[in-house]
Amino acid sequence: METQAPPVAKFDDLDLSPVMRRALKKAGFEKPSPIQAELIPPALEGLDVIGQARTGTGKTAAFAIPILEQLDSLEDCRDPQAIVVVPTRELADQVGREVERLAYGVPTEIAVLAGGKNIRSQLRQLENGVQIVVGTPGRLHDHLQRRSLRTKDVWCVVLDEADRMLDIGFRPQIERILRRCPRDRQTLLLSATLPPSVQLLAESYMVDPLVIDCCQNEMSVETIEQHYFTIPQDRKQDLLIALLEREKPEQAIVFCRTRRGTDRLYRALSKHYPSCAAMHGDMAQRERDRVLQSLRDRKLKILVATDVVGRGIDISTISHIINYDVPEDSDDYVHRVGRTGRMGRDGVAFTFIVPGQGDFLTSIEQRINKLLIRDKIEGFEAPVKTEAPLNAPAEPTQKLLNPMRRKVRRRR
Repeated sequence: METQAPPVAKFDDLDLSPVMRRALKKAGFEKPSPIQAELIPPALEGLDVIGQARTGTGKTAAFAIPILEQLDSLEDCRDPQAIVVVPTRELADQVGREVERLAYGVPTEIAVLAGGKNIRSQLRQLENGVQIVVGTPGRLHDHLQRRSLRTKDVWCVVLDEADRMLDIGFRPQIERILRRCPRDRQTLLLSATLPPSVQLLAESYMVDPLVIDCCQNEMSVETIEQHYFTIPQDRKQDLLIALLEREKPEQAIVFCRTRRGTDRLYRALSKHYPSCAAMHGDMAQRERDRVLQSLRDRKLKILVATDVVGRGIDISTISHIINYDVPEDSDDYVHRVGRTGRMGRDGVAFTFIVPGQGDFLTSIEQRINKLLIRDKIEGFEAPVKTEAPLNAPAEPTQKLLNPMRRKVRRRR
């Protein structure tokens, strides 16, 4: 069922404890975002909730605050009480840090269980007792098989970025996690989009969920300027360098489609920009963590990456997003662009369109209900098509047959 909650102007309007209000003040939260204002009250009442909101709108605090407000102390319960499932290791680390920040004032044990991390330290932490577990589906499933993750006392499960987790094939692990948790638990599902796969998951594992939609008419971040260039494939690299010289970004993420293409572009850019790094799924987790920390510390100016950072990167100083390779899925475009303009700040995004990719541009514009602005840099204008004179003789054409359909006798 759909709901329209009354507007909440400040956190004082929510039924929060004094210690949580102090934590919010220390964390710099001034007023709740729409998803926070609408999701926190029903979550505090124990209802199952589906929250649809675009990236960068404060979804983590929306589910973390109700959980922290209702946790039993570690002395009363040493096994996990809440499990937060996220699609990537980077997002797991980020959510863990945010929950820890909001837990200020009350000792809270939080375990981040993600691949690429030392499993022995995770096993030790679980054995010592935790209240909240944040993890990726694969590593959580691994701990369930090892019986190191005990779920008998779990009263809340959060599926964050549910659409992304299903897109990358984590449905079997997610269902195993949900089936292992008590049936009378509370389930909170957060997603930027609600495709049929997410709706089917909700129907199977949630009880009369309340649906909160904060995405209406704002599928793209309103404060982000969105431009595109039409450029031949062999001139994209030169255009990128010219664009960076023109824009002089505070920090920029350049998105590529493949890991090999990411490495190739990084090597080319690093000759011009020493404060440049690459990031993709083939890199060791320790190296990925180091790159992200350098980005947060503003030691990096340009990050060349695949969609491994399309979600889960919450760094307010990222001023520019450049889609060096246009994403195949328009939803991926929304998430890439959402890496800038965080929490209402200004940002700008550029997309390189190779001739013949007009359909990708159209699908993006339909998805965000907005036309991208055509941009140009001198010397990189789109090639003008020349038409043959009207009286020119037509060139002979020859019909090409599909070689698999040729009627020829095969040797025996």
